[in-house]
Amino acid sequence: MNVHLRTGTSRTFRLKQAILLYEDGPTIFATVHGLRTRADAAPQLTAGQAVTTGFLRSLASGLQRDVRLEILPESVLARTTEIIAWWSPARRRPMFFREDDPKVEKLNGKIYPHPPLVFVIAGKELYVRALAENKRPSAETPLKNAPYWNTDSAGLVCQGDMRVPDQVAVSTIQGWEDAYFQSAFTHPNGAVRLTAHPGGFHGLWTELADRSEFPSRFLADSRETLRGFVEDRTGS
Repeated sequence: MNVHLRTGTSRTFRLKQAILLYEDGPTIFATVHGLRTRADAAPQLTAGQAVTTGFLRSLASGLQRDVRLEILPESVLARTTEIIAWWSPARRRPMFFREDDPKVEKLNGKIYPHPPLVFVIAGKELYVRALAENKRPSAETPLKNAPYWNTDSAGLVCQGDMRVPDQVAVSTIQGWEDAYFQSAFTHPNGAVRLTAHPGGFHGLWTELADRSEFPSRFLADSRETLRGFVEDRTGS
């Protein structure tokens, strides 16, 4: 049995082995099987063997999905082949806006206090939530909505013209974070409550210009914990 794929070169892939997954509730195991082929019949599976970690490493390497060795800084909260999650302490940063509204123009380029944040990169998508306390969150820490335009109810960032790093790696997380704040916030992204401030988005940032700290009482609840935020972006 042959499979033809478009990979940029002309190649023919031959079926060599098959992996079978067995599931009983939360318990899963796998077996790997060889193939017995005949010219006049469909391939047949040979007796299976339990999948080993060595086999999985070889498979991941062949699929080019292995994660290279990285030293994880304290800011990193989770790391898999699919995602990186990290937190960023509260700090003052400039914000840039692009909107044909006099109220927004007055906000552009000023220095603002920002809450502590949690970022997740899943694939090439960027997500962000806020934290009520300026400390490293645990798995069950409740998260808040990030009080920013271009960010929807799921925390997904509309990247627009953001200049994000080419790679997704621990070494590039600061580049992703910088790209988020160095690009212009241009529009609300969907039906999301960005802030609990009585004056809404404009009232919040107008009040905070040149202030030293972000008041956590102005953060809106996301109804999501850190665990849920990360697991939902990995499909777990």
